[in-house]
This record gives sequence, structure tokens and C-alpha cells, in this order.
Amino acid sequence: MNKILIITHTGDNFSIEKVTEYIDKNNCEVIRFDVDDYPLKNKLTTSFQDGKWMTILETPEKKHRLDDIAAVWYRRAYNIGNGLKEEMDPKFYGAAMGEIRNTLFGFLESVDVYSLGKPGVYRRLDSKEEQLKIADKIGLKIPETCVTNNPEEAKKFIMKHQNVIAKMQTGFAIYEDGVESVVFTNVIDEDKLEELDTLLYCPMQFQKKIEKKKELRVTIVGRDVYAFEIDSQQSEAAKIDWRKDGVNLIDKWIPTELPTDVEAKLLELLDVYHVDYGAIDIIVSPEDEYYFIEINAAGEFFWLDNLTEENQISKSIADILCDKAPRRNNMVLV
Repeated sequence: MNKILIITHTGDNFSIEKVTEYIDKNNCEVIRFDVDDYPLKNKLTTSFQDGKWMTILETPEKKHRLDDIAAVWYRRAYNIGNGLKEEMDPKFYGAAMGEIRNTLFGFLESVDVYSLGKPGVYRRLDSKEEQLKIADKIGLKIPETCVTNNPEEAKKFIMKHQNVIAKMQTGFAIYEDGVESVVFTNVIDEDKLEELDTLLYCPMQFQKKIEKKKELRVTIVGRDVYAFEIDSQQSEAAKIDWRKDGVNLIDKWIPTELPTDVEAKLLELLDVYHVDYGAIDIIVSPEDEYYFIEINAAGEFFWLDNLTEENQISKSIADILCDKAPRRNNMVLV
């Protein structure tokens, strides 16, 4: 029986269970590695002896061989080393966490089997600038864009386009008194030009604001394309960034069809990156022009999966992990 390794954390949502159900139906076995239990509860050992490599994952429940797995789904790596800070001398904590991350990610990068997602792939896809350049090169429409830490360049861009939005290129959040405040996309007008001097300390991405007829979330697994749309303008809070009112809009998404040429270009985008999963954000203008905004290497899909017949996105993920669907092979050594 082929073994599929899932890298996630104890607080992950029910999408793991749905994918696991389909993996079971494909007669494959799931090994779940919760990284927030590493290293205090989960022990990972890789050795080279007698001419052979062997990797052992030992959890509180069972000991697993990982050198003979058939595929990996690198989904989440949240809260690695959870609880470690309270267990050790603070002066050693930072160095220990560096070793822990290097060991875990080194193992994941070197696994010589098909992997749906890798730390290195996620790091590359963190570059919004590269995404936009590739999207533009393959013929997708993108907004006018400026990425800068120069206040004067930002002001010139805003004055030229008048209606401009600003956003961070990462999952940027501010922590104060233990509370996380996510920085969403916001409109920048001439009244806020003087506030741009702080760009000297932290760059931002500026884009010409695209008027929205609707917004799309397109989830691609291998060659399977699942497109959904939302009228984000029905909510005042969601007009600029639908995530601001995402909870209230969660049941307002509906399946939609992509123009043939747009779908082909999105598949080509995954070909360029050589990945089999992407959650893509698109804005459709009142003139029915499709603007590529970004691709998320590990974007969430569970709320859209519930809108498909029998959780088809989860099924596609399971099928590609179990080698029952076409995939872009990415084995390391072969």
C-alpha cells in the first residue's frame, strides 16, 4: 500500500480529513506529520548507513518509515516548535529554532518522491513581482503596478493614476498586546500622500484600482480547474478587499466558467512554476476584462470545496497524490 505523507499542524481545518478520505478510497495510507508537535512530541531521524538512506518519524502513536513513501503534500508548516520556548534556556531558543527549521525543511526539500508543494516552491511564489512579470509575459492582463520604498516614486504613480490601492506583498500583520491585526488592501488618495514618507522603512505595492464587476477565486489542482465568483460589491466592507468581510460572504460564492483563453493561460502559469496547486485571485472589470492579481501556493480552498459535488477539490488533491491524475513531476534525484 502506497504511503502519502501530509505535512500540516494540529489546528488545521477539516480539508485534511476530506483529502484523507479520498486517499483511503484510492487504497493508499496517510501519514500525518503535525509540525507544531515537532520536536517536543514528534521525532525525525534521517541516516545513511550501509549504503542506504532511511528516515524515521516517531509520533506518540506510532513509528513510521518515511524513506519509502510515495508522495508528499506540503500543506502547512505553522507553529513549528510549539511549546519549546518554555522548555529551554532563552539564550539557546533562537539557535535551536534555526536548527529545527533547517532540519525539517531540509528533509522536505530532499524527499525523492512527488511533492505537492515544497518550502522552496512557496518561497519562490512569495515574489509578487515575479508572478506579475510571468503573468504579463504569458498574456494575462495585470493592473498598472509600482513596488517601491521611494515616497516620491509612489506619489508620482498615485498622481498619474489617481485611483490607486496599496497592499503588502506578504501576509503582513501587526502584533500589539498579543493581538494580531492583518493589514488588508486599502485605497490611497491624494489626502494620504504625506503619509507615504514611512515607505523609507518598509516598501509597499501600489496598483491602479480596477473597478469590479465580480471577483474570482480559481483553484487549480493538476489540470483540474475550479472557478468561483463573488459579487464583493454587495458588501461595503468587502468592496476593496473581500477578505475584510470574508466570513459573511462565505456562502455567497457560486461556480463560474472561465474564458477558454484565460483558463489556458492560468494552466500555463502553473506549468512555468512547475506546480500542481495554485489558488488564483482574479478581478473581472465592468468591461469583462480579466485581471490577474496573484497566485497563492497554498491558498485555502475548504469553503469552495463545500460548493462542489462531493468535495471535488479534495478528490483532485487525493488523486494527484495517489498518481491517479496527470501531474507535473518534481522528484529531486530522478
